Amino acid sequence: QVQLVESGGGLVQPGGSLRLSCAASGSIFRPNVMGWYRQAPGKERDLVATITTGGGTNYADSVKGRFTISRDNAKNTVYLQMNSLKPEDTAVYYCTISSFGYREVWGQGTLVTVSS
Repeated sequence: QVQLVESGGGLVQPGGSLRLSCAASGSIFRPNVMGWYRQAPGKERDLVATITTGGGTNYADSVKGRFTISRDNAKNTVYLQMNSLKPEDTAVYYCTISSFGYREVWGQGTLVTVSS
């Protein structure tokens, strides 16, 4: 089984930046897709961004141009660089990993609060 540990959440002012990290450990199969979801209070959990082992990326329209997803395959770690943050970005951010034929694994989440 794979375990995911997220870090980097916290409080930031509107217009500020924050970088989230997610380290995977355990039985990691390749190729795979890692990504980030987020869930705001009272809202559904929505996809933020994904990245493949080869570096192909996909973004939600709401974060396109502001967020950048990246990964370090040697460290089994995925990152989410968040710039120009808005109050509506406030949410719990969840890391995921999936591989063909295997169930998606989720991290516990890290809280990002954008407020002045």
